[in-house]
Amino acid sequence: MTMMQPFDLAVRTHGATVLRVCRAVLGPGPDAEDAWQETFLSALRSWPDLEDGTNLEAWLVRVAGRRCVDVLRARGRQPVPVEQLPEPVVAATAERLGDAEVWAAVAALPERQRLAIAYHYLGGLPHVQTARLIGGTPEAVRRSAADGLRTLRRTYGAEDGHGRTDGST
Repeated sequence: MTMMQPFDLAVRTHGATVLRVCRAVLGPGPDAEDAWQETFLSALRSWPDLEDGTNLEAWLVRVAGRRCVDVLRARGRQPVPVEQLPEPVVAATAERLGDAEVWAAVAALPERQRLAIAYHYLGGLPHVQTARLIGGTPEAVRRSAADGLRTLRRTYGAEDGHGRTDGST
């Protein structure tokens, strides 16, 4: 039997990755921070039952993905009547972040591309596990992630109009 690491060490080690995933899925701001907290509360409840040898980062990213889906569903169920449209949450909170443009560009991606990038590139999940989270095949997830990256590279001028990045032929 192996000794499980302390929970607070898992939070310190993987907390930044989980927060990046939450921000990529929900946009920067309070929803992402709440999802981060809910992720670790859920993880703490399941911590004693976690099997030895579990990939903690992948497991936490999956838990975060589920918490983010919960937030997205809750957003969809709570219409708020207003006289004027509110400022977009991403734009309002992006101003206080250092790399606000990047988060805004990620938030502007189509949902499938945003989720594929969040879970694969920011969360470190393989395409197979990402496909289990967002549905579809690993090949479709790979394509969505590649399309999203291409859009981001084009946005920041790192790719020409033919899909080539700087320095490639």
